[in-house]
Amino acid sequence: MTIRKLTKDDAIHGVYGGCILGGGGGGWISDGLEKTEQAFMIGSPQLMTVDELEDQDYVACVSLVGAPSARDVYVSSKQLVSTVERVQQEFKEPIKALMTNENGAATTINGWLQAAATGLPFLDAPCNGRAHPTGSMGALNLSEVEGYVSVQAFAGGEGSRQVEGVITSTLDISSNVVRSVSVEAGGMVGVCRNPVSIGYIKEHAAVGGITQAIELGEVFFSVPEGPERIEAVASHLKGRVIHSGTITVFELKAVKGFDVGFVKVDDLEMTFWNEYMTVEMNGERKGTFPDLIMTFNAETGMPVVSAELKEEMRIAVISVPKEYLKLSSTMSNEKLLRVIEPIVNKTII
Repeated sequence: MTIRKLTKDDAIHGVYGGCILGGGGGGWISDGLEKTEQAFMIGSPQLMTVDELEDQDYVACVSLVGAPSARDVYVSSKQLVSTVERVQQEFKEPIKALMTNENGAATTINGWLQAAATGLPFLDAPCNGRAHPTGSMGALNLSEVEGYVSVQAFAGGEGSRQVEGVITSTLDISSNVVRSVSVEAGGMVGVCRNPVSIGYIKEHAAVGGITQAIELGEVFFSVPEGPERIEAVASHLKGRVIHSGTITVFELKAVKGFDVGFVKVDDLEMTFWNEYMTVEMNGERKGTFPDLIMTFNAETGMPVVSAELKEEMRIAVISVPKEYLKLSSTMSNEKLLRVIEPIVNKTII
């Protein structure tokens, strides 16, 4: 079946599976669960596979832009829907479906509410099958399309911090403006952006990535609470548990709308830029973005994003080689990956 009505159980599985695939970013579980409640109060979104549309049909991406640690965040359901309506007005072709920019606790189901509200189907093809820090990494390699004009509608914040608007420019300028606006709005804005054709999506997106997140969530909940959950998840993803121990050093700085930091657990060291970028054990590299590196509470088996960590917390760390993930074409774009290196002071390429 290539079109199916999504259920609240699908959403909950998608939130937890998405959190794991978020690799330290992609939003908070509490936000994803809250968004689930909001979406199903409006209606039941439909999940559609790419083969249901024609190659020349257009799909727009919905996203949240901001720093996961920001706590003055306000993005209402009305604001999220307004960004879709704004792009529908601005773009020359009809929008036939919505897609999310990445998998994550809040981002796997980002768009389900907008789909339920507008009646548009939700596409089983996130721009990227794992979370990533920059807008360009979630832009399907449109940065390499000469002359591409990016349309991005944004809304967020409340009271004196409320912002909304649309920008049409190059991909870099548009993404940088939206990132800056997210800081002014209190740390996060909802975005609808970059309509592209299904033909292009088939070539560049993580086709089947939403189903992957839902299935991973089902695996997670099939095991009783505890460390066995971590083993089950790692096995399902063809990854491994690298180490389990107590955090002795945790550093996090908010830098231009991003969380940048360092984690040390015994002889294991990790860097993150929203998402985990590197993991090393005794100085030996065990995972490098876009490999999936993820942290869990060592006792409960619950996934823990980078902004939730703190010293004295007992965590387990898994690593999954990128070959086993559903990834965008951007994840092999060296120009986009190279920008990570000066942020975390580690070799990525």
